[in-house]
Amino acid sequence: MRVSTAPPAAMAAAGAVCISSSAVLMALAATSASITALGRCAFALPVLGALTLIERRRGARPMPSRGRWLARLAGVFLAGDLVLWNHAIGAIGAGLGTVVTNLSVLIISLLAWLVLGERPGRSLVLASPVMLAGLVLVGGIGGVGGSRAYGSDPALGVADGMGVAFLYAIYILMLRQAASHRGAAGSRIAVADPLWQATLGATAGSAALGFALHDFHLGHAWPTLGWLALLAITSQVIGWLLITVSMPRLPAAMVGTLLLVQPAGSVGLSYLVLGERPSGWQLLGVALVLAGVLVAVGGRAGRSGRDRAGPPAPVAPHRGYRRESTRIIRQESAASTGESVAKSP
Repeated sequence: MRVSTAPPAAMAAAGAVCISSSAVLMALAATSASITALGRCAFALPVLGALTLIERRRGARPMPSRGRWLARLAGVFLAGDLVLWNHAIGAIGAGLGTVVTNLSVLIISLLAWLVLGERPGRSLVLASPVMLAGLVLVGGIGGVGGSRAYGSDPALGVADGMGVAFLYAIYILMLRQAASHRGAAGSRIAVADPLWQATLGATAGSAALGFALHDFHLGHAWPTLGWLALLAITSQVIGWLLITVSMPRLPAAMVGTLLLVQPAGSVGLSYLVLGERPSGWQLLGVALVLAGVLVAVGGRAGRSGRDRAGPPAPVAPHRGYRRESTRIIRQESAASTGESVAKSP
């Protein structure tokens, strides 16, 4: 893609900023969880399809059949992730609901260890209790932090956020495997192709969940559809693609810092746009979670010399692709494999 000639740090930062708006746009859409997930994916689908077709006409090969179907199956988990994330945002707010989902750093590493035999690094082990302590403060669990915690049900928001992180971890690992099927002689595939295939699966999954849960309640078509279209273009398309092409070209130390742009940006935007005011204890919890992410990813990345986000060229996030693991990035970090993923689903 021609955009790859731009400075990678600027591209990655721009991608992280785009993805950081995800939760705020979801809240502004003010519609049901299934409609939000379906709108984000359906509006992005034709754009990603067009980008994939353009790349194929320039010589990129289609993904192998096995990789395509695995990416689509990964998208079904993304659909569940997006629906549950919407509930987490309703319970604890857009900013905190994004920070909590960074627990995916731990879950991706645990699943990679159990399923792929990739043992987590020492940095992740050290960061885990710090992140868990941060989650306790964010959710006001057990009365920790007093009774002024922001959100209609902060503890439920944290619980939902942990579910989101788990679904996102499965999505990232499956997408990573899908992107590893490169075709004959490792031939180049379109950068947008894995994300397009996953978004196709997520669109179908969102529709199925909506029917199963009787959750298709659009409300006022305008401005809801406008917010969903903006969400699709900024987060599902521009954000992930910028992250995908830029992260493999960045030094590991910079990747760790950029990973914090998305959740921190989401908290800031939620404060400015939605008027969310987390308590002091919750903000301390946010700081602990983000510090844990930086330690977990930075330590491993420093040893591997590579890192980053989204699904692949191998893939976010999260909240969102790239050369090895993935994501964009929702934002966001397969610490055990030396990759990182910003969260947005």
